[in-house]
Amino acid sequence: MRTLCASTLIGEFFVIGFAGLVAMQTSGHSTATVWTVSGIAMLLCVLLCGVLTRPGGVQLGWALQVALIASGFVVGTMFFLGAVFAALWWASVHFGRKIDEAKARWAAQAAQADEGAQPGTA
Repeated sequence: MRTLCASTLIGEFFVIGFAGLVAMQTSGHSTATVWTVSGIAMLLCVLLCGVLTRPGGVQLGWALQVALIASGFVVGTMFFLGAVFAALWWASVHFGRKIDEAKARWAAQAAQADEGAQPGTA
């Protein structure tokens, strides 16, 4: 799950940066305000990559998705891009968990096979 979710967050990092460039030109907000908000959101994307497996990591990711959609009030295109990334986030969490479960099953089966093998026989 961690790899898929981290990939989504890194993609969001770049989208937020580009949205900041658009907001700087079109929103009417000061450059400092735009880059403070964008910078914090970009930093959160990177930091979340490191805490995904900890309790609350996925929930913080969902909060970031909501904020990304809400940024559409400043840059209209972000309503669409935020929804796309929210769908990607859902898919990353959903399928990442399935992959993790399959890996755990395979590891358990391999461990059972190793226990059942007779030492000294090939």
